Amino acid sequence: MFTSSGKIWLIGGTSESATLANAIASAQIPCIISVTTDSAKSLYPSESSLLKIWVGKLDHHQISAFIQQQNIIAILDVSHPYAVEISKLAIATSTEYHIPYLRYERPCYQTEDSQIIHLDSFETLLTGDYLTQQRVMLTLGYRNLARFKSWQDRSTLFVRILPSEVSLKAALDASFTPNHIIAIRPPISPELEKALWKQWNISLVVTKASGIAGGEETKQKVALELGISLIIIDRPKLNYPQQTSDLETAIIFCCNQQGRVY
Repeated sequence: MFTSSGKIWLIGGTSESATLANAIASAQIPCIISVTTDSAKSLYPSESSLLKIWVGKLDHHQISAFIQQQNIIAILDVSHPYAVEISKLAIATSTEYHIPYLRYERPCYQTEDSQIIHLDSFETLLTGDYLTQQRVMLTLGYRNLARFKSWQDRSTLFVRILPSEVSLKAALDASFTPNHIIAIRPPISPELEKALWKQWNISLVVTKASGIAGGEETKQKVALELGISLIIIDRPKLNYPQQTSDLETAIIFCCNQQGRVY
């Protein structure tokens, strides 16, 4: 059975997960961080006897062995707000193995303005008439670019992606031409954000509700300054057993699993 000498499973890949990993390491709490790419490893402190990094994609077939082999006693889910599949798997695992679960999610950035349009899903965006004859910049990551392939002849699409082989391949496969792609790693300054929109004569930007850490605040401010419409795809709704947007609460949760005082 799982004991207090077991590990915290930190589901990572975000800047907040790096902050929490550092705090957990400082508290001398055993932890294994799961990420999906080798490049994400650079977010975290060096591996040690207490902190390990596991790279790969977990599924329902692998999770039992992972939980047993790593002696997981609690799950701290700090995955990206749109990485719903790993969150669903973690919640199901928590229920099946009676393991405490806490979801940490970065706070949303909220502002009220008629130029900011909130939509509940990609389906709502793509089945509506929002993109027609617009010069659109997509800042959505690479995983959803294939959805926009059929819109290439109905609007002028540009995309901003991470400078990685998988991101570039996804953009090219979705029929983005090289002169409509920019590959750059965040954070993006307001000055650069503004320059990119003006360079491409953008009339509409589509992004996700990724919070301040994901550049949402910058995009909203630049949109208002330039008078450009901004569509924000809201975060998927999941029924999390426990949820917080307070970093200290998440650290206390980890300490409590080990009987430590934060």
